Amino acid sequence: MYDLLHLAEHALLHSLWETLKLLPFLYLTYLLMELLEHKAGGAAERWLKGSGRIGPLLGGAMGALPQCGFSAAASGLYTGRIITTGTLLAVYLSTSDEMLPILISNGAPLPLILKLLGSKLIIGIAAGFAVDLIAGLLRPKNQKAPEPQIEELCEREHCDCHDHFALSALKHTLRISLFLLIFTMALHIAVELIGEDRIAALILNRPVIGSVLSALVGLIPNCASSILLTHLYLEGVLSVGAMLSGLLVNAGIGLALLFRNNRPVKDSFRIVGILLLIGILCGILIDVTPIATLF
Repeated sequence: MYDLLHLAEHALLHSLWETLKLLPFLYLTYLLMELLEHKAGGAAERWLKGSGRIGPLLGGAMGALPQCGFSAAASGLYTGRIITTGTLLAVYLSTSDEMLPILISNGAPLPLILKLLGSKLIIGIAAGFAVDLIAGLLRPKNQKAPEPQIEELCEREHCDCHDHFALSALKHTLRISLFLLIFTMALHIAVELIGEDRIAALILNRPVIGSVLSALVGLIPNCASSILLTHLYLEGVLSVGAMLSGLLVNAGIGLALLFRNNRPVKDSFRIVGILLLIGILCGILIDVTPIATLF
């Protein structure tokens, strides 16, 4: 009983800290959406939609910054249909979550760090543009691009959309933060009960299977997965391709928010499927070609 209580206390403290780190990003995201709805009007929405053409480039650059909050912000913007699917995927694929601080704290060479960050950035931007291009080609000529749905998102959150925009954004943020706290705490407990050693045993020295399993581990919407994958690579358990498979798929808490708010739910599963496909294929490609020797 004492061990369970200690585990729960440990998970709660970590979850509180991770949730608190996300609060500024969440609030700024909802504040932007509320400003668009309450103040900016149709002109700003049209400007944002027009900028979607270079969205994957901007999304990839933002995601490359060492903060998992950008994936959470991107999920909120996509849910409101302010950014495109390609832009969202560019952020997800390029975000490094806890990879960068783990590499630095373990004394990884600077060239290696830059190559890993650069690989995720290039893959994120390229995949984002490709997804948007394919989506545009597949869309019927008489069908318009999705309109922003900020007001519908507000209604789904059961808030008063006539509140002052700052207060409305705060309500959104607090409601989502409570969800994230509970979700993150449950994940911490699950990882502790299963054990990192057992997870490592699943992907030890298994080239193609390792990329697949690593990508599945990367889907865990928590910084613990990126920490685990980076440590396994530094310890020689994972190949560079397998590690990148997991880290490309790892979008931090962004995926949890996507499933929490995005409708229809099948659209969220579609995005996860594309994310997995890109991550696994890129990881395998890196391992079976001379690209791996560059790291």
